[in-house]
Amino acid sequence: MKTSLKLLSALALAGLPPLSAADGPGLHLAGKEGPGKGKKIVFICGDEEYRSEEALPMLAKILSQHHGFDATVLFSLDPEKGHIDPNQQKNIPGTEALADADLLVIFTRFRDLPADQTAPITAFLNAGKPVIGLRTSTHAFAGKMEDGGWTYGDWQKGGFGLKILGETWVAHHGAHKKEGARGVIEEANASHPVLRGVKDVFAPSDVYTVKNLTGSETILMRGIVTETLDPASKAVEGEKNSPTQALAWLREYTAPDGTTKGQAFCTTAGASVDLVSEDLRRLIVNAALHLTGLEVPEKADVSYVDPFYPSFYGFIKDPAFWPGRNLKPEDFGLGKAPVAVDPDGSPEWPFREMGPKP
Repeated sequence: MKTSLKLLSALALAGLPPLSAADGPGLHLAGKEGPGKGKKIVFICGDEEYRSEEALPMLAKILSQHHGFDATVLFSLDPEKGHIDPNQQKNIPGTEALADADLLVIFTRFRDLPADQTAPITAFLNAGKPVIGLRTSTHAFAGKMEDGGWTYGDWQKGGFGLKILGETWVAHHGAHKKEGARGVIEEANASHPVLRGVKDVFAPSDVYTVKNLTGSETILMRGIVTETLDPASKAVEGEKNSPTQALAWLREYTAPDGTTKGQAFCTTAGASVDLVSEDLRRLIVNAALHLTGLEVPEKADVSYVDPFYPSFYGFIKDPAFWPGRNLKPEDFGLGKAPVAVDPDGSPEWPFREMGPKP
């Protein structure tokens, strides 16, 4: 019998030892041998556009099976049927798993969660634990969510993105779905361990405008706007690349209660099709190792554990599409490789132009 969410939440908030990860919602992957053995990463996904529910299970498999971390992946779920629904903005159950986590990886967009689901996130941040934010995590929450006097959802006035990651939603700097992003290493920080083995990053998602960084961040990579979504395309000439926008950085954040500091890594790349880029996967894996106090190898293993068939990004116009897909967290488990399909069961190629065909 599943332990109730209310009981798990009560245990987490009371500071009591968490129950087994297998008792909570989400996808749970036990770590194999590796440097991360004994450490735990919680991944939170939930966006309507960039297929975070495809991206994060794939990264969780790499970090658990190649690098030893225990991994829990949480999803936006239909509260009645329990299937993954990226359009469901108000329900990501299982955040109690953060009670004993060493790292949070978040990829959400404008979620509006209830207090019992944000409270474990606040506790994690108040402990000064490290965070990795991908793509739309700069505008991870919306609405008027408050937790202990800290407002998550005021994303334009210092919400999660600005306070933790250093940036919020500003604009698309590249032409959406027309111009891609090539990562270029910031020369001054080229020797940083998070950049080990990272040379060739290309993301078909465009470059975001980044304007709120304070100057105290460690910029690791900048994004060159390219003429097309083809990895071989040339840089756009003119003002778009002068100056270039920050694409990946590290920074220190202040906890919501103001009592401690923590470390965060952010990249505005990270759509599921972006992660076809081996070196983008390596950049994120390196950040996970670095932020959990582990040595970053010269070339971290980021090979796929299972085949990966990412969908091309874009809003889901047919509300029946995702509920019709009827996938649950366990469908992204080890040995499984879901492929996006239309409600009629045919492969959903328009969303999958940039990914490998099964």
